[in-house]
Amino acid sequence: MPMLEIVIIAVVLVAILIFSMSVKKVNQYEKGLIERFGAYKTTVEPGLRMITPFVEKIRRVNMREQIIDVPPQSVITEDNVVVTIDAVIYYQITDAKCAIYEVENFEIAIIKLAQTTLRNIVGAMRLDMALTSREKINTELRVSLDQSTNKWGTKVTRIELQKIDPPQDIQTAMHKQKTAEQTRRQAQLLATGQKEAAEQERQAAILKAEGEKQAAILTAEGQAKSLELIAEAQAKSIKLVSESANEYFQNNAQLNKKLDVIRDTFAQQTKIIVPSNADVLNVLGLEGTTTPILPIKTTQKQTTENKQ
Repeated sequence: MPMLEIVIIAVVLVAILIFSMSVKKVNQYEKGLIERFGAYKTTVEPGLRMITPFVEKIRRVNMREQIIDVPPQSVITEDNVVVTIDAVIYYQITDAKCAIYEVENFEIAIIKLAQTTLRNIVGAMRLDMALTSREKINTELRVSLDQSTNKWGTKVTRIELQKIDPPQDIQTAMHKQKTAEQTRRQAQLLATGQKEAAEQERQAAILKAEGEKQAAILTAEGQAKSLELIAEAQAKSIKLVSESANEYFQNNAQLNKKLDVIRDTFAQQTKIIVPSNADVLNVLGLEGTTTPILPIKTTQKQTTENKQ
């Protein structure tokens, strides 16, 4: 192979190598820090970036939210009880330059800072308060870490305590205390339930008695109203009968009076003219007849003769 071809091939290979070393890829979730001779030059966004080989280099920084597991540690509470605590820290880099150049190893630094802060927070609490104040501990720890790591270009988004474990003998005593408390509460609830049941039965009996009383009152009132209506109906009936009887007997009395007058008249007169529409005709059955009534007064002698 001629010497010229070898040189050309070598030059091409060197060019390809230089080009591959010049083109760098920055992922979507990253930012790139370009350094020239070890000094910070600029920050680049995701995509293909060109650098000068052997002079510049690029450092990629993960900008996604990340998790750090804080190892378990022993903490002495205010009442001198040793508890074991571990936590999980969620953080996100907000300034890639500060995260790289302001702290040597961010994860180790934040773990040590979290452990120290936990000792200060939990050490000022009693055991029972520490066990029931997880949210308060999380909030205070997050605020403290966020303030301290702000200059490192990071933000602590949240912190979760995974466990707060007291010694085994304390756990056993707490379990017995909890059992006794549950037993006492159960007995109290049972007594309260029985008391409420008795009160409800008493109220039910009172309501039943009041209902029966009200029913008796309503029944008596109904019966009284019924008797009152019956009495009023009977009174009206008697009144109608009395009015009818008075009218009837009054008419009959007038007619009897007329008959008495006619009788006396007939005893003294031999002839009487009666109007055709007189009531006496109705009594005598002569209503509508045209024959005059001529009553005759006979003597005793004529009567004797007629009998013979």
